[in-house]
Amino acid sequence: MSDSAGEAALSAAMKRIAPPGIRLGCRLIRDGDEALLLPEEASALPARQPAARRASGTARALARHLLMHDGIPDAVIGRSGTGAPLWPQGVVGSLAHDDQMAVAAIARTADVLSVGIDVEPAEPLPDEIAALVFNGGDGIGGIEAGLAARVLFSAKEAVYKAAHPLDGEILGYEHIRVDLARGQGITTTGHRMRLFFCVHPRVVVLAVAAGDQPNSILKAT
Repeated sequence: MSDSAGEAALSAAMKRIAPPGIRLGCRLIRDGDEALLLPEEASALPARQPAARRASGTARALARHLLMHDGIPDAVIGRSGTGAPLWPQGVVGSLAHDDQMAVAAIARTADVLSVGIDVEPAEPLPDEIAALVFNGGDGIGGIEAGLAARVLFSAKEAVYKAAHPLDGEILGYEHIRVDLARGQGITTTGHRMRLFFCVHPRVVVLAVAAGDQPNSILKAT
């Protein structure tokens, strides 16, 4: 599958899992994408390596595109002291990237407390990392064996991104329990997330903190 075909396939998969009120998108990281950073954004990333600046440019350009379609043009997406993106007033969002693809999620604060997103290649997770991610309370039913650890890893990353803005707590994998079959993640700090994910052509997991909506899961393969 070509890069452009992979981008189109992932975009379609993400549209299938996107819950109401949340915009999702993906974009290939291309040479020169560091130039997509607005001046205010670039100044917040002075020490980052070229590859990281390139990925940040891709992700922020993608997020601005999603915000524009949500009625917020020309948004500047800065960076907090903890490294988290800074969103326009009334918006929550999350960015992520792997070596080739950037993804973004945005929503209105009137609809959602917080969101977190993660993207990973659809490949088995190295055994030494999988051993750190798994905990006794985790459930991975229904996921193909070779990708179960990768999806679990991505889910915990997404849950942490959604939980951290709510309380500022630093969480490890052991502080997050994930049940992929039920589509939920729970932190030891008391936050409960709904999970939505796709497995192919890349693993993408969205975590949503929205207390007034029931737990559910949508899967695209």
